[in-house]
Amino acid sequence: MKSLPFLPQLILLIATMLWGSSFIALKLAFEQYSPMWVIFIRMAAASICFLLMWKRLFHFRYQTGDWKLLLLMSAAEPCLYFIFEGLALQYTSASQAGMITAILPPMVALLAFIFLAERMTKLAIAGFGVAFMGLLWLSGAAQISEHASNPMLGNSLELGAMVCSAIYCLCLKKLSSRYSPISLTALQAFAGAIFFLPLALFQGIPTFTWDVPMQASLFLGVFVTLGAYLLYNTAIANMNLNQATVFSNLIPVYTLGFAYWLLDETLTLEQLFACGLILVGVIMSQMRKPAEAPAITAENQIGESV
Repeated sequence: MKSLPFLPQLILLIATMLWGSSFIALKLAFEQYSPMWVIFIRMAAASICFLLMWKRLFHFRYQTGDWKLLLLMSAAEPCLYFIFEGLALQYTSASQAGMITAILPPMVALLAFIFLAERMTKLAIAGFGVAFMGLLWLSGAAQISEHASNPMLGNSLELGAMVCSAIYCLCLKKLSSRYSPISLTALQAFAGAIFFLPLALFQGIPTFTWDVPMQASLFLGVFVTLGAYLLYNTAIANMNLNQATVFSNLIPVYTLGFAYWLLDETLTLEQLFACGLILVGVIMSQMRKPAEAPAITAENQIGESV
C-alpha cells in the first residue's frame, strides 16, 4: 500500500460505513429471528465465503504461544462481543447503540495504557472521562419507546461490547505482523459459527423464509463480517492502531443516518447534546499538544501513587 498512501484511510471509510449499517440490519433481523440465530447465520454465511477461498487462509507464521492471543481475540470478538451487542439491541435503539461505539478509540488507548504501559496524555485521560459522562447522560436521557424498551440496560450491554472490541483491537495489532488479514478474519468467522451454533439450537429451530430478516442476516455475514472486518484488518496491518481506531468515530454518524432513513428513529434534543459531549470527549482523547507536559504511563502513575 506504499504506492497508495491514503488507501488504508479509504478502506476504513468503507468499513465503518458497513459497520454503521450493521445496527440497522440487526434490528431488522431481530424482528423474525432470535439474536443467537441471527449471529450464527451471519457467521455461517461468512464462513462459507471463506471456504471458497481456502487456499488463501494459510498465509501466516505461527509462533509458539500465539494460540493464547488467537483464543483471546476470538473470544473477545466475535463471541462475547456479539452476545453483548445482540442483547443490547433488544433493549436500546440502533441510534444509541451506534453512538456508544464512539467511545472505542479512547477505550483502546486506556486499555493499552493499563495493560501495555503505552503512553497516554492527561488530556486523553480527561477526554475518556468526558466521553464516558456523555454516555451516561445519553442513557439517562433516553426514553422508553418502540425502538428502546430499556435503554439504560441496552446501552450498558453495548458498552460491554465495546470493552470486548477494545481487547480485540489490542490482540489484532499484536498478531497482524505474522498473520494475513484474511486469515484472522476467517478465524473469527469460523470461531463465531462454532460458538453460536449450540446457543442458537438451544433456543429452538425457527421457520426460515426468504424475507427481509433473512436478507439482513445474510447481509451481516457477507458484507459486514466478511467485508468490513477484512477491510479493517487490512487497514490496521498498514497503519498505527490509534489512527485506525479513530475512524470508528464515523460509525455513529453512519448509524444515525441509516436509522433515521430506514427505521424512522430520532433522538431528543437532550440526547443530541449528550452525543455531542461524547464526541467532544473523543476529540479530546485524540488531541496531541507538543508543548504539553510529558505523557504519563501506567508504570510511573503507579510510582506516583505509592
